[in-house]
Amino acid sequence: MGEVPVGRRGSFLPSFYLPPISWFAAFKSGEPIAIEVNENFQKQTLRNRCYIDSPNGRLALSIPIDKSNFSDRGKCLMRDIQLSHQLNWQHQHWFAFETSYYNSPFFEYLQDDFRPIYEREWKYLVDLNEALVERCLSILDIDQRPSRTTEFLGVTPPAPSVPQKEYYQVYKQKHGFLPDLSIFDLLMNMGPEAALYL
Repeated sequence: MGEVPVGRRGSFLPSFYLPPISWFAAFKSGEPIAIEVNENFQKQTLRNRCYIDSPNGRLALSIPIDKSNFSDRGKCLMRDIQLSHQLNWQHQHWFAFETSYYNSPFFEYLQDDFRPIYEREWKYLVDLNEALVERCLSILDIDQRPSRTTEFLGVTPPAPSVPQKEYYQVYKQKHGFLPDLSIFDLLMNMGPEAALYL
């Protein structure tokens, strides 16, 4: 990702971990998009968490954060957030993906696009988030790539109120359609047609 100059028009999205479908809908506008990496990290948000469909319903997957570089007031810029490697979170997340999506139409086809990202050790959260977003955009065949902000410019939050059409989900008959899950859910269930859904 490049950096966006101050004052550039477009949307400024937060750096999310495997963002929800509504986050990716911003790419439909064709406007330049920048990822805001100069905001303070917000705990218990999608910055280090995503939601997937699992055999037991909506499941949150959270990445543990290394809090050693937080200020005395508990603040740290997103670009400086480091991942904690005390827990084997990558293995846990990949196991959750396998358990939840093994029977989905496109997991076998797409798993090799994502597995290498989970086999690599990442230092910074924004780098991991960026790698996942770029992989998703590539699978969606969206040429536009977001840049990073050089200073705090604010964020344009995704619009969760945008109604979402239902699509096939592995456990839909068990616990109903779950809207606005991670883009991972849409990709595993719709494959290349996910771009048409957006």
